[in-house]
Amino acid sequence: MIKRCIMIFPHFENQQRIDDIRKKYDPLSECVRPHITLVFPFESEIDTNKLKEHIETMLLDVKAFHINLNGITASTLAGNYLFLNVKEGNAQIVEIHKRLYTGILKEFYPQWLKEIDFLPHMTLGSISDLNAFKMAVEETKNIDDVFETIVNTISVEIIDENEDSIIELNIPLGA
Repeated sequence: MIKRCIMIFPHFENQQRIDDIRKKYDPLSECVRPHITLVFPFESEIDTNKLKEHIETMLLDVKAFHINLNGITASTLAGNYLFLNVKEGNAQIVEIHKRLYTGILKEFYPQWLKEIDFLPHMTLGSISDLNAFKMAVEETKNIDDVFETIVNTISVEIIDENEDSIIELNIPLGA
């Protein structure tokens, strides 16, 4: 079984700000670059070429698009998380998410996601200790940097046994 995730790896001119926050609050900051998840981690025997074909077919008419992220919020739905909110590009990300979870990926749609709306975001922190989480929320609540870029690639990563990210596929979006 291969453990994979499908995501957007945006790059921002002010990327260092995100990296600094993640180093402090996200235990996976050394394993995977800052990202927006489209298809949550799943284990399967799907062949790389079949997965590539599915993604390319589902995104055939999807063009590169602009995103804007701003504002850090706390989420306690499935743990204690700090999320950087997607302010512009939400509709496109949600549409890509829905398209990808069809066909050969339909069976991997998480049960917990059937109970809430998918909310595109970039995770900046995951803090198990409640007091440390409250401090992190307080420390980040006034950060108002704006992060902007063009999304022109969707990536598939393999998650190895150490939680490290190995890029398996990069699929360009239309111009």
